[in-house]
This record gives sequence, structure tokens and C-alpha cells, in this order.
Amino acid sequence: MFHVLTITYEKPLDVVDQSRPAHLAFLNDEVEAGRLLLAGRLETGTGGVLITADISTEDAQSIIDRDPYTLAGVVSYQRLSFNGGVRAAGL
Repeated sequence: MFHVLTITYEKPLDVVDQSRPAHLAFLNDEVEAGRLLLAGRLETGTGGVLITADISTEDAQSIIDRDPYTLAGVVSYQRLSFNGGVRAAGL
């Protein structure tokens, strides 16, 4: 199961950015572990998007729960899960 995790900033950007270094280190660790394929801030600066690898719903929820942004209480998450039946080679 693949997951699109959308982040909405619930605090002003300057408050969110206080947790950004820890959040980015966390995302890099998730990429290295093979659980996360892509991540980035929205062009609007109001949140971000994470695209997971083929992982369980529980693992996707764990990413949400362990994110330093979540732990700091500065974001809300939404998860959209799909089976990824059609995919590029290597995924």
C-alpha cells in the first residue's frame, strides 16, 4: 500500500520552522530506511506532502506519529492510501 501524507501547518511558519531541522533529519532517515520516496513543502508554504514507499498502514501512521512536527504540535496530517497497481519499474 502506498500513502500520500499531506501536512497542514497549524501554526505560523516561523513557529513551524523552529522544528524544521529535526523534521528534515527525520525525513532523510525515513528515505534511507526505504519507507519514504518523496517529500517537500507546498509551493504555497502552507504545508507539505510525503509519498511513502509500499508500506503498511501501520508504518505510515508511525511516520505521522514520530514526525517532529507532530511531536511539536505544529501540523495536522491527512493520509490517502492506494494500492499502486500501476507503477513505474523499480517501485
